[in-house]
This record gives sequence, C-alpha cells and structure tokens, in this order.
Amino acid sequence: MFPGMPTTTLQLSSGPVRVHDDGTGPVLVFLHGLLVDGRLWRKVTPLLTDRARCVVPDLPLGSHPAAMKPDADLTPPGVARLVGELLEELDLRDVTLVGNDTGGAIAQLVVTRHPERVARLVLTPCDAFEHFPPAMFRPLQWIARVPPAVALMAASMRFDALRRSPMAYGWLAKSRIPGEILDAWMRPAREDRGVARDLIKVLRGIHPRYTLEAAEHLHEFDGPTLLAWAPEDRFFKRAWADRLAERLRDARVVDIPDSYTFVPEDQPARLADLIAEFAKLDAASRPIQVA
Repeated sequence: MFPGMPTTTLQLSSGPVRVHDDGTGPVLVFLHGLLVDGRLWRKVTPLLTDRARCVVPDLPLGSHPAAMKPDADLTPPGVARLVGELLEELDLRDVTLVGNDTGGAIAQLVVTRHPERVARLVLTPCDAFEHFPPAMFRPLQWIARVPPAVALMAASMRFDALRRSPMAYGWLAKSRIPGEILDAWMRPAREDRGVARDLIKVLRGIHPRYTLEAAEHLHEFDGPTLLAWAPEDRFFKRAWADRLAERLRDARVVDIPDSYTFVPEDQPARLADLIAEFAKLDAASRPIQVA
C-alpha cells in the first residue's frame, strides 16, 4: 500500500477495486500496467498532492490484492469499462488520465469508449497499434494457455534474480526497484488462486485488435494529450509516440531521458513537473518551504 495515502475499496460490478486517493484540487487518475499495482506511482503522487487530487486504483492486472468475481470481464475493453465505472462511482470529472505500460493501452480505450469524464490524457511508454503486447512479453500469453505454468511462473518469482531478469522486470526500469516492491507485485498471483485466475484471463484477453481499434478513434478525443516518452525504452519504441500524436487532435511529445518503461520509477520528479504543467496545476498552492 501507499505509505500515508488514504485507501478505500470500491465494490464495482466486476469485483472489489482498491483505490489510493489523496490531495485536493484538479483530479489526476493514474493507471498502471500488467503485474504491478498502484505503487508504480508512489514516487510521483507525493509531488502532486499539494496541488491536485491523485487517484490511483489497483487495477485487476495480476498484482491486485483481492480476486474479482469469477465472471468478471477482464479483457482490455472490460478493464476500460471498469475504469469508467470507477470514475462514475467517485464522481470524478474533468479528469487528467495518466497511463503507463498496459495502463496506457487501457487509457486509450477509456478515451475512445468512455470519454465523458476525461479532459486530458497523459501517456508514458505503453502499448499501441499492433504492439499489444510487445513482442518480448508474448511468451506470457503462451504460458497463460496452460494454467499450471502460470502458478509455476509466479512461484519462481520468489527469487530476486528471476524477478530482475529481462523477461520479468529487469529491463523495465533503469533504477533498481526495491526487492520488497517486486515481491509485492508477484505475491498476489502466487498466493491467491483467484488472482491467478484473473491474471490468466487478462493475458488471454490482450490482443492488438483493441489498440488498433482505439487508434482509429483517437482523433475523436477532443482533449489535449501529453506523450511523455522514454527514448531509451527497450519495449515501447519512441516512434510509437509520434504515431499516436499523429492520430490525436492536440498532442505533444516530450522525451524523458535516462529512463526505461517505468518513467514513474526512473524520473518521477521530471514526470510530475510535466504533468503539473500540462494539467495547469496552480504552483502557487505549494506550501512555502522554510529553511
């Protein structure tokens, strides 16, 4: 959980979703990707809660704390629908939606299928177009075809060396992610059969037809978009950001050097500054620092 960040659990149509919610002012909603939870944003939100309300759900993408209902729709459109339901349940309006990794793909589906409450979009390195998932992670979908293999994979991630391998989290961040965070991300699928079942459903549901369809409708989103990309990313190519920008009405691409996919992990201050500028947060509301 987020240290010091208020947490609640919403009972949504597909099941329970834990939400971290802190700050007041314009609303920022942060979406994480596969096999991580809201802690991906733990370095970013403290830099913004003096000027904005930061809402961080733990999406049911394999590291969530409680299993969803057995009949939950965990395809990408189903998860996007769940995000829309969450915005409605919390009555969040004029939202700046921020996505990373799989969460960026979900954000694209939200603004093309459930855009009513979203005013702005921020995409950091994420799936797009025909790349959902990236080629390097397609073996996870093969594993999902054999449920015992998913349990074996989750059990093997007890070992730090395997968690930090390129096939796991090793190439997602340039900085060293604490071992306790990596373990927390893998523990739910290892210890809860319901969460493991959800993970299998998510992996089986991912398909490029969803991001390709979203790309065809991105021009219909009338809010501004910031694409804060990592040019060194090994999985989500810098050219994808330019392609996305071409599909959007009002988009700007900004490079964030010295980072991989997990920009919130590698460059949280730079990302927070870009979000604050983009969302027009009132810098005057910052508390005065006394030496």
